Amino acid sequence: MSALVWIAVASLAAWCWLLLCQGFFWRTDVRLPPRGGPGDWPSVCVVVPARDEAAVLPASLPSLLAQDYPGRAGIVLVDDGSTDGTGEVARELSRRHGGLPLTVASPGEPPAGWTGKLWAVRHGINMARARDPEYLLLTDADIAHAPDSLRELVAAARTGGFDVVSQMARLRVASLWERLVVPAFVYFFAQLYPFRRIGRRGSRTAAAAGGCVLLRADMAGRAGIPDAIRHAVIDDVALARAVKRAGGHVWLGLADRVDSVRPYPRLRDLWRMVSRSAYAQLRHSPPLLLGTVAGLALVYLVPPAAVVAGAAAGSAATVVAGALAWAVMAGTYLPMLRYYRQPPWLAPLLPFTALLYLLMTVDSAVQHYRGRGAAWKGRTYARPEVRPDEG
Repeated sequence: MSALVWIAVASLAAWCWLLLCQGFFWRTDVRLPPRGGPGDWPSVCVVVPARDEAAVLPASLPSLLAQDYPGRAGIVLVDDGSTDGTGEVARELSRRHGGLPLTVASPGEPPAGWTGKLWAVRHGINMARARDPEYLLLTDADIAHAPDSLRELVAAARTGGFDVVSQMARLRVASLWERLVVPAFVYFFAQLYPFRRIGRRGSRTAAAAGGCVLLRADMAGRAGIPDAIRHAVIDDVALARAVKRAGGHVWLGLADRVDSVRPYPRLRDLWRMVSRSAYAQLRHSPPLLLGTVAGLALVYLVPPAAVVAGAAAGSAATVVAGALAWAVMAGTYLPMLRYYRQPPWLAPLLPFTALLYLLMTVDSAVQHYRGRGAAWKGRTYARPEVRPDEG
């Protein structure tokens, strides 16, 4: 057989392995585990880091204030150097809507070695500890929660014996680019960190979704959170790894009624979201970058290329292998499209979206070597991410 046939067959073999041996990552049925209400509802403090979030708070903060939680709960919103009146907007929303008590605080500028968001989280956790809560809910300023979200998270943690219960918020899908890129973002994340493996005791796979993380307060102390992950750009994955290293039990799944209200209407908005941390995910390693580019090309770009090239060369074997790989790829993407209520005709376009992610990853590396580092809300961090398992 020609080299083209072998490459197409290798891509098909990779897809067969992903379909059956990568924790069934493509399934979307990992939701909050079975749960029952505890007899005694523990106290909870909600920590919200917020930097220049005045535009989204009216669509998200009232949902936290309105939480129907039977136990003691309060909210600490950390206004992290905002210039758009974030703190005052939060106070006004609290006065208008009532509900859970809200405290707005400011941590000042982060010292060297801290990413901005984690410095804000640290300040919020320190304030929360004065209230001696049993659980901390770490949630982003753009996340809207159903009225029973906190109750359901706590019940799942108590019933399942989890130290971390995290939900991947349903991201906004409205514009054309959001339809093309957003479901694939969650699909690729699940491929890297299969949710079933994360929740399995003894598994080394660890991840969380930073928009919604319920964390036992005593485990935060044992795992050294957030100080132990203060350099992390991808803070949610680093948090889950730190908890697992401390002997904790982590669960992550898709959310039903926890939604991000942040819009990404243009491609450049989504590009920034991904490229901000893509190279940090690869530990700023050129070999890992080359391997990732080669892997993305083999798995996602070869199938349609093999169909076209095989047809042009008159190689039926190449066309068949490429078409089968493309069909498996599209089939595994369909559940995620259904979860995001998107039409199935987007599934065959996944190779195009994967090409965009490949280019975003390369751009992330280029920005790193130009000295721009990762960025968050106007802050740039040139220092490479230090993960909990890197000492």
